[in-house]
Amino acid sequence: MLIERTIKEVIIRLPVTVDTDDLQDFLDYTRYKELTSNFNVTQKEVDRIADKVNKDWWTKNCKRDKF
Repeated sequence: MLIERTIKEVIIRLPVTVDTDDLQDFLDYTRYKELTSNFNVTQKEVDRIADKVNKDWWTKNCKRDKF
């Protein structure tokens, strides 16, 4: 692996043997960090939102056929 920084970008060179699924996971995480870098939210607020999303999902999907 080689990392190079230029004035406009950071270039990362990887061998072709790198697992593409792992690489995609890394890129997704990096994008997430970039998008949320300016957020100032407490863990308590994140947990509250996650609980609401889960509750809403369960309410909408609880009658689905079970396998």
